Amino acid sequence: MTSTLIVNARLVNEGREFDGDLRFADGRIELIGDGLAAKPGETVIDANGRRLLPGMIDDQVHFREPGMEYKADIATESAAAVAGGLTSFMDMPNTRPPTLDSAALEDKYRRAAGRAWGNYGFYHGASNDNLEAIRALDPKAAPGIKVFMGASTGNMLVDDPATLDAIFRDTPVPIITHCEDTPMIDATLAEYRAKYGDDIPVECHPDIRSREACIKSTRLALELARRHGTRLHVLHISTADELALFEKGPLIRADGSRKQITAETCVHFLHFARPDYARLGNFIKCNPAIKDVSDRDAIIRALADDVLDVLATDHAPHTLEEKNKPYIDAPSGLPLVQYALNLALEKVHDGLLTTAQVVQKFAHAPAQLFDVERRGFLREGYAADLVLVEDTPFTVQRSDVLSKCGWSPFEGMTFRSRIASTWVNGVLAWDGEKLVGAPQGQRLTFDR
Repeated sequence: MTSTLIVNARLVNEGREFDGDLRFADGRIELIGDGLAAKPGETVIDANGRRLLPGMIDDQVHFREPGMEYKADIATESAAAVAGGLTSFMDMPNTRPPTLDSAALEDKYRRAAGRAWGNYGFYHGASNDNLEAIRALDPKAAPGIKVFMGASTGNMLVDDPATLDAIFRDTPVPIITHCEDTPMIDATLAEYRAKYGDDIPVECHPDIRSREACIKSTRLALELARRHGTRLHVLHISTADELALFEKGPLIRADGSRKQITAETCVHFLHFARPDYARLGNFIKCNPAIKDVSDRDAIIRALADDVLDVLATDHAPHTLEEKNKPYIDAPSGLPLVQYALNLALEKVHDGLLTTAQVVQKFAHAPAQLFDVERRGFLREGYAADLVLVEDTPFTVQRSDVLSKCGWSPFEGMTFRSRIASTWVNGVLAWDGEKLVGAPQGQRLTFDR
């Protein structure tokens, strides 16, 4: 394979932005420097001062395969992801059937091989009755164990206290949790049904899936993790109230140790808030719910202040037909991967985050948290998963959406930055306008 040299780039990596050049060959970054001379026959790309980032690693997606391919699949959703600068993804286990044993896990890896545009990892799920499968899991086979401490698709709500305790005690990999208290949500939903019948306004969603339900469940997860010394990652923080529960400071401390308990938020919690339900309705219905403006603003500050460690998407597409049902029947979740990095960069334009902070939360931190081997950084010898960003505005059109569901909550929104190019394992996958070539995604490996 011939090498490629990107010159005159603004590299963003490990807290720094600096001008330089980067060469990659055979799928790896070969050299980073300044004033690098082209080799004979080498492909040279002039970045003209555009920002060059490591590919984003999305540690929370629902690509719906197997079992729900009518709304999404690994091929379509990973294509949308690389168009958005996301070069690696970690997919959730609440598929049909759920990923509750090693056979189901390896089936998903087989499905991704040759079809995934980005690099792929798959979580092993937890249920009330698969403790032995969790204990037997090879730590190199999955990024973590997903524990739904709130209602989910399929047989995956873990609500037996003894089972929860044993999972936290015996897991061989980090635990990631969806924290919402299901009995509390069910009781509140019953109250709203009594008031509205089946015609509940979607604006009630953040009250039904309340902040109290989030806080109660998150406290339980943290108590279990502290009791057993478990590495715990709490997903999609949606309230300002939960932020006080987490340690402030870098993921990797000055002494080289890593936080035991970490938290993430998602891109839609940086943008949407309660007033948007009036305009978008079920198109922003998700679990946990998008809440108040004050929550949104506190979450952005918590990212900047290193209270929240990771930024992800929770990409969870549904068809237009499903989303157009009444609130009580419309499923929760949004398609997000294609415009997630654009949305994060909007906060850079607004002066609320720096590009280096976005890269830390969306690339470096997921790699460090899940022990991903040689990805997530601009480092010599690391995989050439690269994203070139240019500050050229564009407006999202439905016809541009690559996710199988065919819609986006950002339709009509103008972003101030666009993804000019995405390389996966050193091969151009997105040229700024269209997908290029064939899928080049590889199975993620974990240094454990």
